[in-house]
Amino acid sequence: MSYSNYSGYNTYREIGVKTASQGKLVVMLYDGAVSHLEDAIGMIDFEGKIAADNIEQFGIHVQKVQDIITELQVSLDMEKGGEIAQNLMALYIYFNKELLAAGIKHDKGKLQFVHDLLSQLRDSWATAANTHANNAVRMPVDSPSLSITG
Repeated sequence: MSYSNYSGYNTYREIGVKTASQGKLVVMLYDGAVSHLEDAIGMIDFEGKIAADNIEQFGIHVQKVQDIITELQVSLDMEKGGEIAQNLMALYIYFNKELLAAGIKHDKGKLQFVHDLLSQLRDSWATAANTHANNAVRMPVDSPSLSITG
Protein backbone atom coordinates (compact mmCIF):
# COMPACT_ATOMS: atom_id res chain seq x y z
CA MET A 1 0.00 0.00 0.00
CA SER A 2 1.45 3.37 -0.93
CA TYR A 3 1.85 6.12 1.64
CA SER A 4 -0.74 8.33 -0.06
CA ASN A 5 -3.35 5.57 0.06
CA TYR A 6 -2.53 4.83 3.69
CA SER A 7 -2.79 8.52 4.56
CA GLY A 8 -6.14 8.73 2.79
CA TYR A 9 -7.39 5.67 4.64
CA ASN A 10 -6.35 7.17 7.98
CA THR A 11 -8.14 10.42 7.13
CA TYR A 12 -11.26 8.48 6.13
CA ARG A 13 -11.10 6.45 9.34
CA GLU A 14 -10.58 9.58 11.45
CA ILE A 15 -13.64 11.23 9.91
CA GLY A 16 -15.62 8.04 10.53
CA VAL A 17 -14.66 8.10 14.21
CA LYS A 18 -15.51 11.79 14.59
CA THR A 19 -18.95 11.38 13.04
CA ALA A 20 -19.92 7.98 14.48
CA SER A 21 -22.66 7.48 17.04
CA GLN A 22 -21.74 6.22 20.48
CA GLY A 23 -22.96 2.72 19.59
CA LYS A 24 -20.94 2.71 16.38
CA LEU A 25 -17.82 3.78 18.32
CA VAL A 26 -18.24 0.81 20.65
CA VAL A 27 -18.57 -1.49 17.63
CA MET A 28 -15.40 0.04 16.18
CA LEU A 29 -13.55 -0.71 19.42
CA TYR A 30 -14.74 -4.31 19.32
CA ASP A 31 -13.69 -4.54 15.66
CA GLY A 32 -10.20 -3.39 16.62
CA ALA A 33 -9.95 -5.88 19.47
CA VAL A 34 -11.14 -8.78 17.32
CA SER A 35 -8.73 -7.83 14.52
CA HIS A 36 -5.72 -7.64 16.85
CA LEU A 37 -6.68 -10.97 18.41
CA GLU A 38 -6.85 -12.57 14.97
CA ASP A 39 -3.38 -11.22 14.21
CA ALA A 40 -1.99 -12.51 17.52
CA ILE A 41 -3.63 -15.93 17.11
CA GLY A 42 -2.22 -16.18 13.59
CA MET A 43 1.32 -15.79 14.95
CA ILE A 44 1.10 -18.93 17.08
CA ASP A 45 1.94 -22.10 15.18
CA PHE A 46 0.30 -25.51 15.64
CA GLU A 47 2.86 -26.36 18.34
CA GLY A 48 1.99 -23.26 20.34
CA LYS A 49 5.18 -21.44 19.41
CA ILE A 50 5.81 -17.99 17.97
CA ALA A 51 8.66 -17.28 15.58
CA ALA A 52 11.38 -15.24 17.29
CA ASP A 53 10.92 -12.32 14.91
CA ASN A 54 7.16 -12.19 15.71
CA ILE A 55 7.32 -12.19 19.52
CA GLU A 56 7.42 -8.41 19.85
CA GLN A 57 4.57 -7.94 17.37
CA PHE A 58 2.55 -10.63 19.16
CA GLY A 59 2.95 -8.73 22.43
CA ILE A 60 1.90 -5.48 20.75
CA HIS A 61 -1.29 -7.08 19.41
CA VAL A 62 -2.22 -8.54 22.80
CA GLN A 63 -1.45 -5.21 24.50
CA LYS A 64 -3.66 -3.34 22.03
CA VAL A 65 -6.55 -5.68 22.82
CA GLN A 66 -6.00 -5.05 26.53
CA ASP A 67 -5.94 -1.29 25.89
CA ILE A 68 -9.21 -1.50 23.97
CA ILE A 69 -10.85 -3.55 26.71
CA THR A 70 -9.66 -1.05 29.30
CA GLU A 71 -11.17 1.75 27.19
CA LEU A 72 -14.46 -0.18 27.09
CA GLN A 73 -14.27 -0.55 30.88
CA VAL A 74 -13.77 3.14 31.61
CA SER A 75 -16.56 4.08 29.20
CA LEU A 76 -19.15 2.06 31.14
CA ASP A 77 -21.74 4.16 32.95
CA MET A 78 -22.24 2.03 36.05
CA GLU A 79 -25.17 4.14 37.31
CA LYS A 80 -27.22 4.19 34.12
CA GLY A 81 -26.07 0.77 32.91
CA GLY A 82 -27.15 -1.10 36.03
CA GLU A 83 -26.79 -4.87 35.90
CA ILE A 84 -25.71 -4.91 32.26
CA ALA A 85 -22.82 -2.54 32.98
CA GLN A 86 -21.82 -4.63 36.01
CA ASN A 87 -21.83 -7.81 33.92
CA LEU A 88 -19.80 -6.15 31.16
CA MET A 89 -17.29 -4.88 33.73
CA ALA A 90 -16.89 -8.40 35.11
CA LEU A 91 -16.38 -9.74 31.58
CA TYR A 92 -13.82 -7.06 30.73
CA ILE A 93 -11.85 -7.80 33.91
CA TYR A 94 -11.95 -11.51 33.07
CA PHE A 95 -10.83 -10.83 29.49
CA ASN A 96 -7.84 -8.81 30.65
CA LYS A 97 -6.81 -11.57 33.07
CA GLU A 98 -7.10 -14.18 30.32
CA LEU A 99 -5.16 -11.98 27.89
CA LEU A 100 -2.39 -11.44 30.43
CA ALA A 101 -2.03 -15.20 30.94
CA ALA A 102 -2.34 -15.92 27.20
CA GLY A 103 0.26 -13.29 26.36
CA ILE A 104 2.77 -14.77 28.77
CA LYS A 105 2.18 -18.42 27.81
CA HIS A 106 1.29 -17.83 24.14
CA ASP A 107 -1.93 -19.72 24.80
CA LYS A 108 -3.84 -19.89 21.53
CA GLY A 109 -6.88 -21.45 23.20
CA LYS A 110 -7.34 -18.58 25.65
CA LEU A 111 -6.87 -16.03 22.89
CA GLN A 112 -9.44 -17.84 20.74
CA PHE A 113 -11.89 -18.00 23.65
CA VAL A 114 -11.62 -14.24 24.27
CA HIS A 115 -11.84 -13.64 20.51
CA ASP A 116 -15.07 -15.64 20.25
CA LEU A 117 -16.72 -13.85 23.17
CA LEU A 118 -15.63 -10.42 21.92
CA SER A 119 -17.01 -11.30 18.48
CA GLN A 120 -20.37 -12.18 20.01
CA LEU A 121 -20.42 -8.96 22.04
CA ARG A 122 -19.46 -7.01 18.92
CA ASP A 123 -22.36 -8.51 16.99
CA SER A 124 -24.77 -7.68 19.82
CA TRP A 125 -23.55 -4.07 19.94
CA ALA A 126 -23.80 -3.79 16.15
CA THR A 127 -27.40 -5.02 16.25
CA ALA A 128 -28.26 -2.60 19.05
CA ALA A 129 -26.55 0.32 17.29
CA ASN A 130 -28.35 -0.44 14.01
CA THR A 131 -31.69 -0.82 15.77
CA HIS A 132 -31.17 2.50 17.55
CA ALA A 133 -30.14 4.22 14.30
CA ASN A 134 -33.15 2.78 12.43
CA ASN A 135 -35.52 3.87 15.18
CA ALA A 136 -34.04 7.37 15.14
CA VAL A 137 -34.61 7.59 11.38
CA ARG A 138 -38.21 6.38 11.66
CA MET A 139 -39.19 8.73 14.46
CA PRO A 140 -41.76 11.24 13.31
CA VAL A 141 -40.51 14.77 13.07
CA ASP A 142 -42.83 17.50 14.22
CA SER A 143 -43.31 19.77 11.28
CA PRO A 144 -45.62 22.65 10.85
CA SER A 145 -48.71 21.73 8.92
CA LEU A 146 -49.34 23.43 5.67
CA SER A 147 -52.84 24.63 5.07
CA ILE A 148 -54.00 26.14 1.84
CA THR A 149 -57.34 27.83 2.09
CA GLY A 150 -58.89 29.94 -0.52
